[in-house]
Amino acid sequence: MREVLDELMTWWEAGETVGVGTVVATFRSAPRPPGASMLVGPDKSAVGSVSGGCVEGAVYDLAGTVVGTGEAVLERYGVSDDDAFAVGLTCGGILDVFVEKVSRETFPELGDIAEDIRAGRPVALATVVDHPDPAWVGRRLVVRPDEPGTGFGMGSARADDAVRDDALGLLAAGTNATLTYGPDGERRGEGMRVFVWGFAPKPRMLVFGAIDFAAAVARVGAFLGYHVTVCDARPVFATRSRFAHADEVVVDWPHRYLTAEQEAGRVDQRTVITVLTHDPKFDVPLLEVALRLPAVAYVGAMGSRRTHDDRTDRLREAGVTDDELVRLSSPIGLDLGARTPEETAISIAAEIVAAQWGGTGDRLATRAGRIHH
Repeated sequence: MREVLDELMTWWEAGETVGVGTVVATFRSAPRPPGASMLVGPDKSAVGSVSGGCVEGAVYDLAGTVVGTGEAVLERYGVSDDDAFAVGLTCGGILDVFVEKVSRETFPELGDIAEDIRAGRPVALATVVDHPDPAWVGRRLVVRPDEPGTGFGMGSARADDAVRDDALGLLAAGTNATLTYGPDGERRGEGMRVFVWGFAPKPRMLVFGAIDFAAAVARVGAFLGYHVTVCDARPVFATRSRFAHADEVVVDWPHRYLTAEQEAGRVDQRTVITVLTHDPKFDVPLLEVALRLPAVAYVGAMGSRRTHDDRTDRLREAGVTDDELVRLSSPIGLDLGARTPEETAISIAAEIVAAQWGGTGDRLATRAGRIHH
């Protein structure tokens, strides 16, 4: 929903009705992840995508029907000999798409949710997408940390409590998921499926070292959806004009800044750290801190093999253990044969993505079996 929020809010604020289709579950090589949404506006325009072009036509038609009837629908789009080309889903995947009617009347909480998302405040939205009792389908619960759930609720106190607890966990991880419960929210059971959007603030990318490679890494990081901070102790290099794509440019000693961010609770398991200075007076104190953080997604450091070996020796002398050193990706990036700062930034981004999803970095053309694990 985040990627179509501006258009959705324009129609919602104008009192219009919109058909919204959202991917709530995927199987095999589905092209879009859970949470991807497509809007069908009051002017019959389509905004966004649920499948990268595969089933948009079918979802578009279904959204028109749902707007007319007011009854939400959960539809599965898969591949078979009979229906693959009928709906255009030829990629081999399976999608569950929930299609609903959205307006001020059907979704009064949307305005407050949009304000939270735009302000970077964590908020989760849980929606019943399947239930033996059709009256439950479409019910919502809005979940914010340290607040009771709001909205109309799932339908019972037991269901509200179970969904709220699970939604808080997804929110902390910044992920979306479809959860399964018994019809009244029983932990052990089936019948009720609830899709949870976890609208957490953007994950952070911390880029240390205000060099030309850092500008390219910041640009790619912003493209991937990270909140990008560039930090360097040298004010002549750490300037806004040199890093226009960064959200923040900080002048501070890197190890001191990272320590302060950790103590303030602004470093979590989604944070990626790239160390590009390849200068031991910056790198070693910084990596001592980074490699001892309780949870980060990635720590990478730039440098030649000689620089890496020297840096590793210095870190060991400083007391960094082998178990801590194994968390370090150095030399940084995947072997793409990169030469320019922009190519190197792609190499670094590729390693970050591979680490996030368990990819190997191999050429898909040389492998058999499923593309996505």
